[in-house]
Order: sequence, then structure tokens, then C-alpha cells
Amino acid sequence: MSDSKPGRTGEANSSIQQFTPKLSSELGLPSNRIQGTLELLLSDNSIPFIARYRKEATGGLDEVQIGQIQDRYQYLSDLEERRNVILNSIQEQEKLTPELEKSIREADSKQTLEDLYLPYKPKRRTRAIIAKELGLEPLAELMMNQDSNMEVLNDWIQEFNKEREEKLEDHKVLQGAKDILAEQISEDADLRRELRELTSREGSLVSNVKSEFEGKSSKFEMYYQYEEKLSRIPPHRVLAMRRGEKDHVLKIQVNVAEGSVMTLISNHWMKGRSPELRELWLEIFEESYKRLLSGSIETDIRVDLKIQADASSIEMFSKNLRQLMLQPPGGARNVLGLDPAFRTGTKWVLVNHTGRFVKHGVIYPVPPKNKIEEARQELNALLKEHKVDIVAIGNGTASREVFRFVRDWIQEEGHSLETLVVNESGASVYSASKTAREEFPDLDLTVRGAVSIARRYQDPLAELVKIEPKSIGVGQYQHDVNQSRLKQSLDRTVESCVNFVGVDLNRASFQLLEHVSGINPGLARNIVQHRNLNGSYSARNELLQVKGMGKRTFEQAAGFLRVPESENPLDHSAVHPENYSLVEQMAEQLEIPLQKMVGNEEKLKLIDVKRYEEQGIGSYTLKDIIDELHKPGRDPRDDHQTVQFDDSVSEIGDLEKGMKLPGVITNVTHFGAFIDIGVHQDGLVHISRLSKKYIKDPLEVCTVGQKVDAWVLEIDEERKRISLSLNDPGEGRSSDSSAPNKEKGPSKKSHSSEKKKKNREKKRSSSQKTETPIRKSSGNFDEDMAALMEKFNQH
Repeated sequence: MSDSKPGRTGEANSSIQQFTPKLSSELGLPSNRIQGTLELLLSDNSIPFIARYRKEATGGLDEVQIGQIQDRYQYLSDLEERRNVILNSIQEQEKLTPELEKSIREADSKQTLEDLYLPYKPKRRTRAIIAKELGLEPLAELMMNQDSNMEVLNDWIQEFNKEREEKLEDHKVLQGAKDILAEQISEDADLRRELRELTSREGSLVSNVKSEFEGKSSKFEMYYQYEEKLSRIPPHRVLAMRRGEKDHVLKIQVNVAEGSVMTLISNHWMKGRSPELRELWLEIFEESYKRLLSGSIETDIRVDLKIQADASSIEMFSKNLRQLMLQPPGGARNVLGLDPAFRTGTKWVLVNHTGRFVKHGVIYPVPPKNKIEEARQELNALLKEHKVDIVAIGNGTASREVFRFVRDWIQEEGHSLETLVVNESGASVYSASKTAREEFPDLDLTVRGAVSIARRYQDPLAELVKIEPKSIGVGQYQHDVNQSRLKQSLDRTVESCVNFVGVDLNRASFQLLEHVSGINPGLARNIVQHRNLNGSYSARNELLQVKGMGKRTFEQAAGFLRVPESENPLDHSAVHPENYSLVEQMAEQLEIPLQKMVGNEEKLKLIDVKRYEEQGIGSYTLKDIIDELHKPGRDPRDDHQTVQFDDSVSEIGDLEKGMKLPGVITNVTHFGAFIDIGVHQDGLVHISRLSKKYIKDPLEVCTVGQKVDAWVLEIDEERKRISLSLNDPGEGRSSDSSAPNKEKGPSKKSHSSEKKKKNREKKRSSSQKTETPIRKSSGNFDEDMAALMEKFNQH
């Protein structure tokens, strides 16, 4: 962030004026809001800053809306840049007609632009180019004449050969003209657009197993012979099939009825042609499509499918990440963090109420060593030496066994301690990271993991920012989507969460500070270094003493930083320093000291809002300030809650159908939600079993970290799969829970259940290769998707 406020160039102002009407139409927002937002974005203001402190300019747009404006503006800017490159290229070729220029200037997508540019794009030496070099273009033009017939074409070929020393066979001359026309058809922008639309509407995505995997089991078995309509295939199946293709297990192709394609091409190109040449033209259409168009259209379709699947998956990942990062904090308490394990022992770490590392050790209270008494003695000695408020146990391997040991120890020894299980996803990644090595250079990585678990209880957000978001385990196919777009979305999510909560300037790590509006990693380190050298900050404006902190950066960051130790109560609030004088005026109006006004509900009701509006203070700003004065520095996150797992189950073998168990949602996907029920293996609730009513999106009814009661439907101990339901199986489900049918699974040509049964029996009874019908979507993907997520995700 530059120290001085950057000025916008004339080019930027021009682009704002150019794109505002289109953005207003696309996003359904007034032009003045779009323009105000773009002006702020292009002046290097962060999205959180704009959303919180510049509501008058945006009309109160939230971060999501501002992000959409930013993304669409960038797309339109890139589109305009590409448009100019294309226009210049065609102009240099002296082939730019007024009609073509008009089409190019009106193109509203990159795909349309590239279609229009295709005939003029530099290309390799094609069959059509060779034919043109031979002088066969006049024959192609003659074939397009409505009065042409084979006799006319043959006469032209004879004349053509008369003038050549090296004669060409008649059929080769004719083929050359057909090559020219086939290429022209393939470069028809309108036809290409309509072919894509036809294929998207009527085509299917088909996958088949490669020969070397026939008869072999793999995680892609459900896709060995599979077909689904392009118009209905959900994002997670697109990504799963692509993964199978990438792993060289599957062959994927796009299928569409050839008759529909030929009809469409004929409708475009047969008009005005000679009826006597109809058969010849049909040959050209077929050749154009099969040789030139089909592969290109399939690529376009698959790219578009991938873009849509990526966007959907990234959106789901970002929503899950936000929910996880905004989990309620446990607060400033002394925490004993335990990282459970069997053979290698359970590592324990004590951190004080500020998160500072105090002491560590290792105990062996569970198999195979079962040193229960030694473990109790070690923990008793720790409690005699240090104050401990709560025990936080990681939810990984041996979690339930260690939990029972700790619970029994507390009860039998009479200690006054709380015990809870903490989601440890990503803790091992953190422990081996550069960040952890810098923070704890002398500690073993297993001990660092226990520190992360303890701190995860105190403040999940402050600890999770140290971990690469992709390693936290709440995504869906995160390694298969566009990585730059994923990073942009996750970075934006982390930034949003950090600024939404606010950051304690005297306790924050540099990893947390670097996500504050306006602060980069280098400045974040400088802020921490200044604190270490000079002691705690006593006021917000002391930040201006930090190397690299200019007025411009301070403006962006100050409102999101809290200084509880400051004598000025506004320094521990979301009131921006630029509005301190306004708040002081309010205190003067009420004739009380500022310190007595802040948090005083009765006095705050007496503020004359209209008086300040008449001074030109915006209503959004006034409302936000007064709301903040009612509860200054409040944490917007919910109160901390814990889930107590059922003591009767600790492993998958303890489960029985029909059991009702407490659990916590660990991941939400497009097809359902995964729930930790305390057996070391998350169970899957299919989307159809998340609610008694019909839902399209699991996030409508569940979030990561949500505490739920789940019923066990199926257990596959061998494959470690658990099928759960949030609906009591004993109660009837709502009639609309299964409608509409297309959401339960695409409509398909299906085999009867009897035929499926026979096919399965035939497969089991014979080791020879058998022909299996293409698998169509059935609508119940519990086991299939659980298997895929088990392989692809970090569960």
C-alpha cells in the first residue's frame, strides 16, 4: 500500500464511465453505486475498508457485492484489451470491414471475440490454405452459387487443369474446394455459438474406463461406464471425472446427436445453395464438423464445464473456510493442549492466557503402553506448578481414548477443569511449516502441533491464518480447480474474516496482522518488531511510528485494529480515527466525558442524529458509529459451544443402525455434509437427508462447526464408510423432500432393478470380461461420493 493516496489516470476514469452502465445492468445495482465503488477500488482501497468505512459512496454495498464489481470490472477490462488487439490485427491485414468491426465491438464475451477473430487468426498451413495456394478458391465460390451443378463444376475443373503443367486428378481438385468451404463453415462465428448452445442443451458427458483398468477396482469405478446430460451434471461429478481422466483411468468425451448437428449446419449454410449439389454439401458439412468443428466445440464445452465447476467448488470452499475461521473463540484462558497418539505417545503443551508457550511433555495413557498412572502423576505435577483452566484435545487418532482418560483423571482427582475436543485439521501442516519453525525453532514438530491445538481453542481465527487454507480440509477437489482463482478467493475470505472480527494490536502475530486491510507481510513484521522493542502500543496513532506505516496505510488499517490498553475507549472499537472528532462532539453535546458516554445505553439514546446529518455526516456512518458506541470492541463471533460425543462409541465397530449420536459438521459439499461423530471416521449425510424439506444447497441448512444430532443409516466397516441422516428415520419425511426429481439425480435411460441385479450377479460369478451397460445417474450417491471424498479430501 502506497503511503500517499494514488491518483487515478484518465484511462481509469474513462473505463469507469465505459463499464458502469453494463455493470449496473448485470448486477442490478444503481449506476452511482457502481461508479462510487469503482473509484474507490481503483484508488487502491481494500474491499473491507470500502465496505465498512465508505458506505456513503457505495450505498451500503457489502463485501460480496464489492468483490463482484471488482471481478466483473477486471473481466471487462481484459475483454476490452483483447478486443483492441484483435481489431488492430485485422486492421493490419486490411480485412476489417464496417460490419466485422461492429460485431467485434458489440461482442460481450471472450469466446465470442475469439470466434469472430478465428478466420483472421494466424494459423498453421491447413488443407484449405494449400487449396487456396493452388488457386481453387474460385471453384469454392462457384460451388456456393445457387445455379451451380456438377456439370458446371466439372467444366471449371477441366479449364483449371488445361492451364497447369502438372495436372491434378478431378476428385483432388474438388476435394480442395471442399476443404476451403469446410474451413469457412468451421469459422462461422454464429454457427459455432449455436453449436455450443445445442451441445450444452442436448449433449452428454460420457466416461469409459481405459482398457488397462477394465475389471480392476479403483476409486473411479462408478464412472467406468457413465453418462450424464451436460445441462444437469453437478460440479463435483465434473471434477471427479476429470480427476479420473488425469489419473489415466478414464476416457471422457462429449456426445451429441449427429442428426441435430447436421440439421443446424444445414440450416445455416444450405440456404441459397444449388439443390443439385445437396449431396456434395452434406459431405462438406459432415467433414467440417467431424474434422474441424467437433473437437473444437468439445474443447469449448469442457472448458466451460470446468470453469463452472471450479467456480462452484471455490465458492463452496470459501464459504466453508469462512464458517470455520469464524468459529467462536474460547477466550484468554490457560490451556493444556493434547495431541493424542497411540504408539508415539500423547504430546501435551501448556500455553498461558495470551497464547504464550509455557511447557511441554509426553504421556502414554492409552495402548500399547497404557502407562495410565505415570500419565496422571505427570499431569498432577503440572497442575501443582501451573494454573490450567481447560484441556483441549485434538480430534485425530486416539482422541476418544485420550478424552476418556482425561475425563476419568479429572473426576477421580477432583480437579476443576473443563475438557473438550478441538478440530485439529491443518495442525500437522502448521507444525512442519516455516512459520512454526520461526516461532518455535527449538521444539519438535509434534510439540508445535499440540501448541496449535491449544491455541485453536483460544482463538481459531488467529491460529488458522497461519495455515495454508487448502490444508485445512474443508474444500472439495481443491487441488483440481484453477489454483490462481482459488487462491484469490481464499485470500479474500481470510482478509474478510480478519477484518470482520478485528485484531488486538498488542497480541496479534504478524501472520494475523498481514491480513488486516492495507498491511502487507513486511509491514506486519515491522509492527511486531516495534512492539517487541518498545513494548505494547498504548494508542492507535502510535502505529505511525512504525517503519513503513504512512498516513495512507494507517487510514486503511486503523479501524480494524484494537488497543484495549489505550486510555481512549475509541481505540478499542471499530470507530475509525477519522471520526474521533465527531464522537467527541457527541460527548460535548451530552455534556459528559467521552469515557462515560461509550457503552452508556441511556445517554446514547439522547444523541441528536439529525443535527449531525445537517452537518453533512452520512446516515450510514452515523448509524455505524452509534451502534459501535453501544458495544465497543464487541467480538461478532458467537459464544463458544462444545459437543460431547456419546461415550458408548469410540470406533466404527461400536456403531449400530438407528443410533442417534451427537456430532459436529466438519465439511459441507454440494452433495451433502460430513459429520464427526467421534469414531475417527466422518460420516456422510447425503443432501436428501439433511432436511425434511427439499433443498438445493446443503448450506441452506448446515454450516461447518455446527452441532447436530445424526442417525446412523448404514455402516460399512470394511471400507470405513458411514451413512448418516439428520432426519429421524422413524418419522415420515415431508412429501416435498424428494422433489423435484432432477435434483435427486439426472433423468436417465435406466435399466430395471432386476436387470441391474442380474448384471451384478453375472459380474460376481465370472472372472471374464463382461459388457456392462453405461451407468446412468441414479440419484443416490452416498457411497460413491463418500469414496471419492475419502480419496480426494483430507478426511
